[in-house]
Amino acid sequence: MINKKDFLLQSIIKAYIENCEPIGSSQLKSMYDITYSPATIRSYFKKLGDEGYLAQEHVSSGRTPTIEALTQYWLKKLRFKLNNIDANLVNSLSYEVGLSVFIQEQKSDILNKILNVENKYIILEFSTFAVTIKYSNTLYRFISDLIDLELSHIVSITKQVGAYEVYEQVNQYLQNKDFHIYNTKEFFTLALRYNFDEERINKFLKGNILDSCDEGLYFEEIVPQGYIAICHNCKINNTQVKILVVGELSKDYEYFYNQISIN
Repeated sequence: MINKKDFLLQSIIKAYIENCEPIGSSQLKSMYDITYSPATIRSYFKKLGDEGYLAQEHVSSGRTPTIEALTQYWLKKLRFKLNNIDANLVNSLSYEVGLSVFIQEQKSDILNKILNVENKYIILEFSTFAVTIKYSNTLYRFISDLIDLELSHIVSITKQVGAYEVYEQVNQYLQNKDFHIYNTKEFFTLALRYNFDEERINKFLKGNILDSCDEGLYFEEIVPQGYIAICHNCKINNTQVKILVVGELSKDYEYFYNQISIN
């Protein structure tokens, strides 16, 4: 059972996300018909402030959740599997909520086998295509261990170990896929506010950021403090895609996901 302090913290975070303004004790009580007195709520507000979860600009103002509070809130709320989504709703709601959404089709090619052509070339045969690279004994043994792996995993592994000829050949095919950005303006607002360099901007605009993300939540690894990025594998019209949702911690992600999800 949730304790009183945690309940009040979750309540004020929810109220702040919905209203985008500091919340006072009496206001919170009336919004959610809370049975605790305003004095009791203020007492817990002070405790939560001392613990670093609530901030107050001045004595008479309401409270706002801190970055730490919002981070912990979304860590609990956003760990779920996303199955099918509606692309049209993603488009409209990205503007309504104030999020940037990056969606990339996922090709599911598997490395079926490799061929040694007279110790001069190596042919990598995938499910729907093949690539050719120069032969080396070390490289041939390395690639042999990649048989039956999915295309995106091979791209990731070859980049990590420095097998750049394989990486460039395979990644070139991987890049020839459908990629969409919804609410690009919101992303550029973020990029300009935090002085993203050209390389970092292009990593998002070309979809490369999705290649380095697995399902889960990301914070300052790829976005500035106060922002969150959420990565999911899901489907649009029976097509497997990877989606990355980027925005401020204070945005209403519960509303966004509830609207775009198709049961």
